[in-house]
Amino acid sequence: MTDMTTAVGAGLRAIGAVAPRLAGRVAFELWRRPLARGQVREAEQEIHAAARVEIVDGIVTYAWGDGRRPVLLVHGWRSRASRYAGFVTRLLELGYSPVSYDGPGHGDSTVPMGTILDHRRIITALAGKHGAFEGVIAHSLGVPFALYAVRQGVASGRIVSISGFADFGYLVEKFSRELGLKAGVQKELKRSIERRLFDGDPEIWTKYSVGPGAAELLVIHNDVDDVVDPAQVDVLLASYGPNARFSGKTGLGHGRILSDPAVIEEAVAFLDVAERLDLGA
Repeated sequence: MTDMTTAVGAGLRAIGAVAPRLAGRVAFELWRRPLARGQVREAEQEIHAAARVEIVDGIVTYAWGDGRRPVLLVHGWRSRASRYAGFVTRLLELGYSPVSYDGPGHGDSTVPMGTILDHRRIITALAGKHGAFEGVIAHSLGVPFALYAVRQGVASGRIVSISGFADFGYLVEKFSRELGLKAGVQKELKRSIERRLFDGDPEIWTKYSVGPGAAELLVIHNDVDDVVDPAQVDVLLASYGPNARFSGKTGLGHGRILSDPAVIEEAVAFLDVAERLDLGA
């Protein structure tokens, strides 16, 4: 926990002791903002520059390849599409056409933070432009976004979840734990999210959690992930049942796992096997 997190948590706890509703509203304003936008790293520059870029309603989208066999890449919190540079390189080598975007409030997109519904609209629009995805690879917060979009009708082949989670309320619970928020303040935070982002719908915590899916799902997760509890793996596997398989990793952390060559090869091979089976290879 950083000094800033400690100070913010102490301040919210002090406010919450006398005015939990106010503390909940302040917590909501902190919760909904990434505070820092991911920048393109040196190792990502070449792939980032090679993309065909389009900006639609403030959302920056990226596409590589010749347009055949599109694969969607969905990034996570405080991240951006360029983090998939290694995946893009490997997918292009195999004849796929990677497609991605910088989410609202992230990367080079100029619109403010959005919700899972905004991501569903973006992903649906990308599918409309590029055609049915032969596969989807998602990381962290991008996992529930991608799986919800597929559940709502976006056509996709196999799906890879990397360091992802299934419980829509997980971010609220983790945020509250890190700041040491009491139950009353956490309850008010959840109410603020329901009221200000989802028209007061109290069912969002169930509605937008990962539900049963028909696609084949590969779940890749690190055993010492300090951002997403590995216990979320069990929830993901239970949601997809026999259609899901798990691949555990050690020592890669939450972010470095995306640039690990073995992870990239395993994820892309999982998608490519499906393609070869379809072709009767």
